[in-house]
Amino acid sequence: MSRKQTTVKLKWVALASLLNNTGAAFLWPLTTMYLHNYLGQSLTTAGMVMLVMSVSMMSGNYLGGWLFDHWKQYETALLGVSLSTIAIFLLIFIHGWPWYAVLITINSFGDGINATIVNSYGAMVSDHPSRYVFNYIYMAFNVGVVIGTLLVGVLLPISVVVVFAVATIFYVLLTVLVVGTFNIAGDVMKDKTAAKQVQKVPAQLHRRWIILIWFILLNYATIHLSYSLWESVMAVHMTNMGIPFYAYSMLWTLNGVLIIVGQPLVNKLSPYMRLSTQIIIGIFIFASSFFFLIFARSLVAFALDFVLLTIGEMTSFAGLPAWITQLTNVDEAGHYQGLLNIMMSIGRAIGPLYGGYVIEQGSYPDLFLSVFAMMVVTLLIVCAYLWHIRRVQKRLNLDK
Repeated sequence: MSRKQTTVKLKWVALASLLNNTGAAFLWPLTTMYLHNYLGQSLTTAGMVMLVMSVSMMSGNYLGGWLFDHWKQYETALLGVSLSTIAIFLLIFIHGWPWYAVLITINSFGDGINATIVNSYGAMVSDHPSRYVFNYIYMAFNVGVVIGTLLVGVLLPISVVVVFAVATIFYVLLTVLVVGTFNIAGDVMKDKTAAKQVQKVPAQLHRRWIILIWFILLNYATIHLSYSLWESVMAVHMTNMGIPFYAYSMLWTLNGVLIIVGQPLVNKLSPYMRLSTQIIIGIFIFASSFFFLIFARSLVAFALDFVLLTIGEMTSFAGLPAWITQLTNVDEAGHYQGLLNIMMSIGRAIGPLYGGYVIEQGSYPDLFLSVFAMMVVTLLIVCAYLWHIRRVQKRLNLDK
């Protein structure tokens, strides 16, 4: 009888991220157009479906984290991939209204569990530093997004059934991967918990770390509120300036390619820069790109601004799960990794509504300046509280 594996392999966690996000990338950009152009639903109805999808994904994020910490990790992973795969498989045969909305909501719930599970298993990887692990997972995430968005553009003109069938293939591969590699012996959690407990952390300091995490999560929500503007109102803004839609679409390909090429270079920063410092610098670069959007008037200006945004994104986003892993105990991993995904979903759900409201009441420059201010203010709160914690750490001779 073969001995059950006792370590989580980074390559399998990263591959799970790639497969899940390739499958998901078929569906999110397709939904509004499919509901409106193919099923004859209003844009308001399509928007409501997108909102329900976001809420469903947030629910999956939370439940996945809770089950990972309080129930069984492997069984939680199986639950997520089963829901996602079954829902997308049924869409091959049942994709009219309202069944499309029902099944895509179930798929989103499963994807929410999957996203939290990937990060939670990533927090358990024991043979690499967490900083390296989450950079690697984030690169895999973006490879999946690039593959999915490119394939859906090619396959949709053929048939929407083909889109769902190919997406199902990726989810089936994900299920096979989870079944074959994610059944980890319980000793892994115990071993990693014991390793963390070698450092005796005063309870008072742990409470400060948790408060810091909540400030980080608030900042993360404002980041994704801002980022969602590029997925929604920026297409209108650029086309209003006479820039063709295909050029806007190519910016996302540029984003994905830059991350795939640049993320390995970010890994090389670890010997020279503290993780928290790297993340703070990256978030400020990301935020500053929205300030410079106020002055963008040409495709070249928008492209340069998007490059700046991407540099900030790949410098900071991948490091955030690793930073939270450093600040929490292993038995809290699922909960706080789930909250990170929930904050991302909240930001993405609010962003288009906020953007539309500000533009109607004011202007695009007002919108860009307001989200820049949101990100900078919440980042300054993180910096101030981190500085406070560092002072406490010096007294206790600890370092994070």
